[in-house]
Amino acid sequence: MNIFKQLYKSIYSPKDIALFRFQGIGKTILFVFLLTFISILPSIINLSIGLTAGIDTAQGIMKDELPSFSIKNGQLSADTKVPLTVNKDDFSIILDPTGAMSEEDVADTGNAFALLKDEFVIASAGQFTSYPYSMLEGLHITKEKLLDFINTISGSKGVIIPIVSVIMYLFASASSFIEVTILALIGLVLKNLLGRKLTYRQLWRMAAYSETLPTLFFTIMAAIKTTVPNTFLINWLVVIIVLYLAINEIPKPKKAS
Repeated sequence: MNIFKQLYKSIYSPKDIALFRFQGIGKTILFVFLLTFISILPSIINLSIGLTAGIDTAQGIMKDELPSFSIKNGQLSADTKVPLTVNKDDFSIILDPTGAMSEEDVADTGNAFALLKDEFVIASAGQFTSYPYSMLEGLHITKEKLLDFINTISGSKGVIIPIVSVIMYLFASASSFIEVTILALIGLVLKNLLGRKLTYRQLWRMAAYSETLPTLFFTIMAAIKTTVPNTFLINWLVVIIVLYLAINEIPKPKKAS
């Protein structure tokens, strides 16, 4: 059975998952990599769209809607006497050389990038990260230099997105293998409760295929940008139930007469 047919079967058939315990470990490892790749596709697509849109928005705002400014000796100076906020596509860019705005004020605006009097702040979903200009000691940043930097990033999207995607995939794959390993350990308890004779290697294979249903479900939810509450608990509950049903499909060993 090819790996894509296995993917389809493992969505709904604990009986087939039970049969997969006899296949080679290499094919199961390949399946885990495939399932991981499917699971991060929405994140990669959103990264590509978000980065492109964010760069385009930043270029337009920086070029046309912000006055000249410079950051020198740890301080921001600009051709404005009041804080400026430019809102576009659910994203804000803030310029405040007066010191009137705080990090919390930036966070309250939602998704934002702010150049404050002595630090720059990145905010998202009510959380913020700030970096003092003193970290850039000796550097002189102007509007024109910052715009050139954004243009450089824009021209490097074809390199940045693949590199970040590969890093995401490697971390997600490591997480998937750890999860399958833990699930297989839980399988040792389940097989004892059900009175089935299984080795850890067989349970590891079955655990990998038991991940299919919740993984595809949460991938679809991510693709349509729908938040599912208690994701961690639901995921583990479903995979344990699927593994339990798969173990239950295995015939009990015959009792010695």
